[in-house]
Amino acid sequence: MIQLTKVIKSFPSTQIPNRPGHLPVEVSLIAQLGHGAGSHLYARVTAHQRMHENFMDELDEPSAKLADIDFELQDFTALYSFAVGPKGHPFHRHAGHRIFTAISGSGGAQLRFSTTPLEEIEKDPHNFIRDLHFINIPPDCLFTARFGGETWHQFYPLSKNTLHPVFFALSCHTNELGGNLSEELKEKILAHQADIPSLTEVLPNSVHALLNAPEFQKEQVPITTLSFDAPAGTTHRAVCDSVRGNIGILRQFAVSWYPPKAYISQAGLLQKIEEHSAPFENSLLKNHLIDAPLDHDDTFSLRVKENFENISASNLLEKILEGFLENAPTGVTRLMLIRNILVKPLGLRTSPLGCPVSSLLSDNTANLFANQYPVWDQNISDDNKTAQVILGANDKHLKFRSCISVQIIDEKTAEITMGTRVHCLNAFGKFYIGVIDYVHRKYISPKMLSMAVDYALRTSRA
Repeated sequence: MIQLTKVIKSFPSTQIPNRPGHLPVEVSLIAQLGHGAGSHLYARVTAHQRMHENFMDELDEPSAKLADIDFELQDFTALYSFAVGPKGHPFHRHAGHRIFTAISGSGGAQLRFSTTPLEEIEKDPHNFIRDLHFINIPPDCLFTARFGGETWHQFYPLSKNTLHPVFFALSCHTNELGGNLSEELKEKILAHQADIPSLTEVLPNSVHALLNAPEFQKEQVPITTLSFDAPAGTTHRAVCDSVRGNIGILRQFAVSWYPPKAYISQAGLLQKIEEHSAPFENSLLKNHLIDAPLDHDDTFSLRVKENFENISASNLLEKILEGFLENAPTGVTRLMLIRNILVKPLGLRTSPLGCPVSSLLSDNTANLFANQYPVWDQNISDDNKTAQVILGANDKHLKFRSCISVQIIDEKTAEITMGTRVHCLNAFGKFYIGVIDYVHRKYISPKMLSMAVDYALRTSRA
């Protein structure tokens, strides 16, 4: 096949014409990423996608709905992530037009299109073959694609090395209700039950058989190759693709050695944590360890801005206690692991939780808050605007009590406090408190409080 190459200064782009009144296929190459970046990114992002609450794995196109339509606001856009693995996926089409941005794997991607209407296919399946056009995307490339509704498309690996994925993409459905949809499917979309598989129509078996027939000559299909580093068919292109492919395999498998993590950080909801010299006047903590000299006494408070109109203090406190268990700071957990190793030979208590709330794991059921959390004491005000619990334990070297308190100040403000006081029973207890006092005040208590409150707000909001 004779190849013609054109040099341009902007984004390499191509267009496949469509029948009158329908959008053409438009593909633009945006950037070439680092060697092996495509397969590495695919492995990391698909790991996150599998954990999404709207994850769907059908038609060899695992996907997740990231944003849904808002019928009340007359916004019919939807956003999906989707991936195409090393084996590609079957030819299919959608009623509405599509726009997506993707990053190709380190073996490259081949985008296959046919604009043949279904009625022309039914007349003669060979019409589909005559309209085929392939677009080659090099390895590790950021690119965009737009095509009209009812355009048949298939995304397939460019490299013969089946270890490489095709690409990972973000697809914007600018009108989820667009195109020739059945009434049943429209109702499904309006009920927020639509997904990529339900919006997909696969190729008729008659055409599928033609594509897999021995006489089908792929080399006769028009092919457009977009690239940055070097034109198609050159030694430079071949060497570049080979290097990227080999590095991509290594980077892709490296993801399994270091599983990806993700974080969501928000500022402005939680104000600065303040340390106080003594418990507040209404704190239950003032009623505990009052007959013994105190070797440690602290109180930390945190004001929160949120909608508390329909949240009681006891419900918020319940969520905070759950947060101590479910959202423990990693650094505190590691410090407790070291502490447990050091004190276990001495017969002292051990716990994976930070000491101020470690008694939440106690099996003592004599006094339970919210019918599940063991506490020494608890109090809920008549209007349920204030709720407190006392946690703590008696050990060989010391006794400690911690008070977790919630006060709903108004509909948009709440104050959460955590105070701890300690009475040492022997010289080792005094030594122990002296060693941990600074890190306890500056890191352990403030961090535990903020993480628990953050968890409580997120779960209450959900």
